Amino acid sequence: MKIVIAPQGFKGNLTALEVARAIEEGVKRIVPDAETVLKPMADGGEGTVQALVDATGGEMMSTEVTGPLQERVSAHWGILSDKTTAVIEMASASGLPLVPPEKRNPLTTTTYGTGELIRAALDHGCRKLIIGVGGSATNDGGAGMAQALGARLLDAEGKELPFGGAALAKLERIDISAMDPRLADFEVTLASDVNNPLCGPRGASSIYGPQKGATPELVKQLDAALSHYADVIKRDLDIDLRDVPGAGAAGGLGLGLMVFLKARMVPGIDVVIKATNLVADLKGAKIVFTAEGRIDCQSAMGKVPTGVAMAAKKFGATVIALAGEVADDCRVVYDQGIDAVLSIAPGPITLEQSMAEAERLLANAAECAMRFIVRQTRG
Repeated sequence: MKIVIAPQGFKGNLTALEVARAIEEGVKRIVPDAETVLKPMADGGEGTVQALVDATGGEMMSTEVTGPLQERVSAHWGILSDKTTAVIEMASASGLPLVPPEKRNPLTTTTYGTGELIRAALDHGCRKLIIGVGGSATNDGGAGMAQALGARLLDAEGKELPFGGAALAKLERIDISAMDPRLADFEVTLASDVNNPLCGPRGASSIYGPQKGATPELVKQLDAALSHYADVIKRDLDIDLRDVPGAGAAGGLGLGLMVFLKARMVPGIDVVIKATNLVADLKGAKIVFTAEGRIDCQSAMGKVPTGVAMAAKKFGATVIALAGEVADDCRVVYDQGIDAVLSIAPGPITLEQSMAEAERLLANAAECAMRFIVRQTRG
């Protein structure tokens, strides 16, 4: 019996590979000779680098870069087994967790470190890049990222703009003549499900600015600065993407990646499914296990469990989803290929207990699911 195990990591607790191994343990208790295929998964957000490196047998890397507050930080990224594809989470260099709540200020935070990570990937000979953009601390439209790669963003006096979203209001001219020439042959995939435009009531500043420290007044200031930035890009580069869905991702980094790196935006789960070659492994599988820390109605919106399930259903597999927490509104996932959603909690249990014993609980839940499946199979 072939069983594919393709879970997401449990945020702040277990990596996707650790979740997969725990599920495998439970499966093997009932079907010791099962052919198990472990496929760590992610959706473009936190854990994407680790999941893709684990799934492909790649290599984790670490590079010191400029953090969102212009301090030096150690950022992790990965190179996949093909040795030519880099995978980056912008949050590792420019993310909100790097900024203490009392210091959050999107007027000055920068994506420069994300650009330095991209440059590191180029230095290692990578020709392709997968970049996840969730969890940003920035609202600079990817300006810092572009500057790190050689773009010049100049004010009326011909001076380089300082870092941060507020400085974009003083942008007078963009010069890309000195951008890293290796970018011409660099294929960039933007893994994101965010469909916000750059500006306006659904734009980067209005929707995500407050969580980064922006007051209502600062939101207006940042939105106006991004709008001016888009105007200058249109005039100097003849590119107009301000209203394209996803331009507002990560404080406008989506726009910056599409403008300066010609990035192509793809739903995160689709990127991971392709990079891990999951579809090939689903062929011949009778059962597929997936998992997520919490399964609720949002799990049906481009998340790992339903992404895996929809791919698995093309091969007629039974799909079981395990979760640390199962919400009442999770039933929508049954319309997207999941056959059963099971909580790993054996009864009333605290979050702390659940996290501390997650591997054991996952194994036990997988064992219970397999006991039922085997009994039904044998009639």
